[in-house]
Amino acid sequence: MVYPLQDKYISLLTDFGFKRIFGTEPNKNLLIDFLNTLLPTHHQIADLTFRNTEQLGSTPIDRKAIFDIYCQAISGERFIVEIQKAKQNFFKDRSIYYATFPIQEQALKGEWNYQLSAVYTVGVLDFIFDDHKNENKLLHIIQLKDQECQVFYDKLKFIYIELPKFTKTLNQLTSHFDKWLYLLKHLAELSDRPLTLREGVFDDLFDAAEIANFDPNEQETYQNSLKYYRDMNNVVDTARQEGIEEGIEQGIERGIERGIERGIELERARIVEHQRAVTLGFLGRSLGNIPEGIQAQINQLSIARLEQLQSVLLNFTNIDDLSAWLTE
Repeated sequence: MVYPLQDKYISLLTDFGFKRIFGTEPNKNLLIDFLNTLLPTHHQIADLTFRNTEQLGSTPIDRKAIFDIYCQAISGERFIVEIQKAKQNFFKDRSIYYATFPIQEQALKGEWNYQLSAVYTVGVLDFIFDDHKNENKLLHIIQLKDQECQVFYDKLKFIYIELPKFTKTLNQLTSHFDKWLYLLKHLAELSDRPLTLREGVFDDLFDAAEIANFDPNEQETYQNSLKYYRDMNNVVDTARQEGIEEGIEQGIERGIERGIERGIELERARIVEHQRAVTLGFLGRSLGNIPEGIQAQINQLSIARLEQLQSVLLNFTNIDDLSAWLTE
């Protein structure tokens, strides 16, 4: 199916848009440039390679962990880079847990002195941390410090960008970092390339992000990803409003939180079913009749595993490929 092209450029806040721009070999110069705006001088990236996330971890469950992007600099530093669209319980805990994978991956067989390369977790957040709501700072760089606030260990860092706090207009952009944040937030709203953003790396970004250059399968995948992103935003907004109303009516202190949680739970279930139907429809068109047993397996996939399946749909050339992937 070919969709009407309403926007000229993709949204970088969708899974498809984020991974296409920052997670593919032809566009790795964009990821390098973006990361270098966040990194200290001694960890600036000259070149990097993308790594297979499913090779991380010591157990099959660990190897199902899904990062948007996992890469390694030519000098050894490891980077987990993610877009996070909505608040998630224990999000910080998850970040810590995921950071242990590239640490353990560095262990060497036999004699080893435990020397590690630096590990960075970078999160572009489309929400604001509850404990940061009353401050304007949008960039948070976290590392291990002692009781005197001196850096104890400088090879493990967590970098979070609270994108909703970025409110600058085109005329107010003063730094390269500002320009990246503006494009992360507003690229899909642009109909042309603003003069302020006409420079080498951003010209490459505009070229890679132009929807008219996508093939029909890429356009369909992007539209599904865009729908999911918009639905998720709508769910959060609606649930928040319903939670407020419920809290007022019932006078319950936790009414807002329960309303949001319940609304998200119900709508997420609906979105998942829609995503399953889209996935099965695409597979049916590309591979032919899908056996009932394989359909049943797909219907049992978690939302995380389903999103992973959607990211590799174009890799399957026959039913056996799909079956093998489902049993990994």
